[in-house]
Amino acid sequence: MTARGWLLFSLMGVVWGIPYLMIKVAVDEVSPSMVVFTRCALGAALLLPFALRQPGLARTVRTHWKPMLAFACIEIIGPWWTLTDAERHLSSSTAGLLIAGVPIVGVVLARYFGAAERLGTRRITGLALGLTGVGVLTVPHLTGGDARSLAEVLLTVLGYATAPLIAARHLKDVPSLHLTAPCLALAALVYAPVAAATWPSATPSAETLTALAALGVICTAVAFVAFLELIKEVGPTRATVITYVNPAVAVAAGALFLDEELTAGIAVAFTLILAGSVLATAAGPKKDARPVPWSTRQTSRADGRVESP
Repeated sequence: MTARGWLLFSLMGVVWGIPYLMIKVAVDEVSPSMVVFTRCALGAALLLPFALRQPGLARTVRTHWKPMLAFACIEIIGPWWTLTDAERHLSSSTAGLLIAGVPIVGVVLARYFGAAERLGTRRITGLALGLTGVGVLTVPHLTGGDARSLAEVLLTVLGYATAPLIAARHLKDVPSLHLTAPCLALAALVYAPVAAATWPSATPSAETLTALAALGVICTAVAFVAFLELIKEVGPTRATVITYVNPAVAVAAGALFLDEELTAGIAVAFTLILAGSVLATAAGPKKDARPVPWSTRQTSRADGRVESP
């Protein structure tokens, strides 16, 4: 991998590893709907001008509005709220580790979208390890509000795993900015009324405002652009390896900035989930070449999946 590829890879490992920390900080003072609205509105405001400079945006939306609507709901509108609401009760490191299970769920769901490779012993072992890690992480939280929060994160995982499969099947010819910018704008419009109704009575602290700005600018707009460049530089398969780096960043950020405890259970879950993800998404004996979702490049593996926190 080139120096530019390593730079982009390192950048993505950080910008999609810190949203959990930013969400945890912001949700202490503003509603989950306000957090999602701010993140989407800032992201859309920064990306839409670039999308409009590319020809055919209106035609793309008119032609592909149904799968784009499904993608927006399943990748952004639903999951970003459930994840944010869950972090009112769960630590940022727990949320980040649970989201690391997305590739595992994606392997299972791909079989129902006709995009699956044959599962061998290695991949089945990976699925088992990953699910065991999720169990280690969730069992201590299965009480009261934590149980609901865990369910919300698992819904987020399901959305993050499903949306790329929709994009791969129905949106493979849509340029990345034509997909992400309208979806973010739609999400901002959906959450605008609720955000207005839950507008904080007092101006949030500088810490919260910084977290909201970072979510919208760095973790959304910059992250999408950087990821597109990473795909072009190293290809979709290598690009998805950030899935294994983000949880480590999330855990480290929670410990350093929020004094979240690094328990033995977290360490065991971290090892099992990441090992399971690597094994479950390892290349199988058969390959299926298809175009890359979120990129204008036309060479891909069918299971090149990503998710956004």
